[in-house]
Amino acid sequence: MTILVSPKALPDLNVRDFRMLVDGAWVSSADGGTIERTAPSHGVVVSRFQSGTKADAEKAIAAARRAFDKGPWPRMTASERSAILLKAAGLIAARLEEIAYLDAIEAGKPITQVRGEIAGAVDIWRYAAALARDLHGESYNTLGDGTLGVVLREAIGVVSIITPWNFPFLIVGQKLPFALAAGCTTVVKPSELTSGSTLVLGEILAEAGVPAGVVNIITGTGPEVGAVLTTHPEVDMVSFTGSTGVGKLTMANAAQTLKKVSLELGGKNPQIVFPDADLDAFIDAAVFGAYFNAGECCNAGSRLILHKSIASDAIDRIAELAKKVRVGDPLDPTTQVGAIITPQHMEKIAGYVSGAKSGGAKVAHGGEALDFGVGQFMSPTILSEVTPSMAVAREEVFGPVLSVLTFETVEEAIEIANAVDYGLSAGVWSRDFDTCLTIGRKVRAGTIWMNTFMDGASELPFGGYKQSGLGRELGRHAVEDYTESKTLNMHVGARTGWWMPR
Repeated sequence: MTILVSPKALPDLNVRDFRMLVDGAWVSSADGGTIERTAPSHGVVVSRFQSGTKADAEKAIAAARRAFDKGPWPRMTASERSAILLKAAGLIAARLEEIAYLDAIEAGKPITQVRGEIAGAVDIWRYAAALARDLHGESYNTLGDGTLGVVLREAIGVVSIITPWNFPFLIVGQKLPFALAAGCTTVVKPSELTSGSTLVLGEILAEAGVPAGVVNIITGTGPEVGAVLTTHPEVDMVSFTGSTGVGKLTMANAAQTLKKVSLELGGKNPQIVFPDADLDAFIDAAVFGAYFNAGECCNAGSRLILHKSIASDAIDRIAELAKKVRVGDPLDPTTQVGAIITPQHMEKIAGYVSGAKSGGAKVAHGGEALDFGVGQFMSPTILSEVTPSMAVAREEVFGPVLSVLTFETVEEAIEIANAVDYGLSAGVWSRDFDTCLTIGRKVRAGTIWMNTFMDGASELPFGGYKQSGLGRELGRHAVEDYTESKTLNMHVGARTGWWMPR
């Protein structure tokens, strides 16, 4: 039986009212509309955001355009921008508890987990600050005595940054500091469900010394605000993280003006397990990979592809460990799985479980909602006897649901792993280096973990193949993603050509 942690009454029921950040000023929406956020764990309103309009988005874009075309930020030295980003990192660390509380209560995320995410974001901001000083072009002095070629890296311009609800602060940290390091100006739209921590970030950046107009934050819905940020001709690039469906719409919108697009989208990530694997380590990784962030994670290890000889034993052991997972109050530091983001999303998850059962899958653990009398919670779920054709094996459930499939040969495992539209990440478990390397080379995914799962570092690029997105975040080239290259072809001495004497 899953360990339940009943939600306690919130210590502070004062609803926090937020404004939007436009051109250095905190403003209300043009029509006065607001959005109330009800905590998914406690069922009470905890935050109130401005419901941004098209007019608000256009003002923010205009501010970012002025700041890029005429403001100081793109014209600062790299060391000056780097110093401001480093200061911002320190201020984020100083306000960690405040930011963690907002993400926990607005998204239903376990507070202990969120503290780790904020600490990770601090590291990313520091890494981006270092990359700011390393951004450089190229020179070519081998083109002949009369030619010198110089390739510059210039900030691309105004960037729209659109982030999701599942990692509100961490994901903006995977985008914004690199855009700023390159010298870009930005308009940020967080999810209307979890905008609080991003708005606090706006306060932090102003305090750190980011000039007015460089970072603008507009809250609101995708149809009202997001559509403007992806179509407006004064926006040069869109960086989006979210569902594959909305990512396709974003790409179509951006195509109207041929904007550069970076997309980090969905995943249906397998862990492939061979008989010689360290099963003790794998069992822990299987439970963690499936239930971390309540499975509301693009990197979730939502598919287990187990060798038939170990499948029965592995399922039993995973189910036993799943019983020890603590589900409930996200503000309790012992909680491991918090609340599901909305009632509608809860229904979607339940629909996948129901459909799998109807198709012949067996529930090895969980499979039902947990009733605390408040909020929406889902038991950690394991589905066995899943076949590759089932929706639960092919589509992103985005909930604490683990689907188990089996294989007999390496080739079969690779075929099952690749037989989905996604290619974000994968894991392989074997003590044999040849097996791990074969899987690593042949599974089409942006990250392959070997004998671990969901590890990461600021230095390692992140992104996917196929319908998991376009481009990469993090890593030493992350700042370059927010630049254009420009060639300066310089001629030395007298010009010769068609009409000039040779």
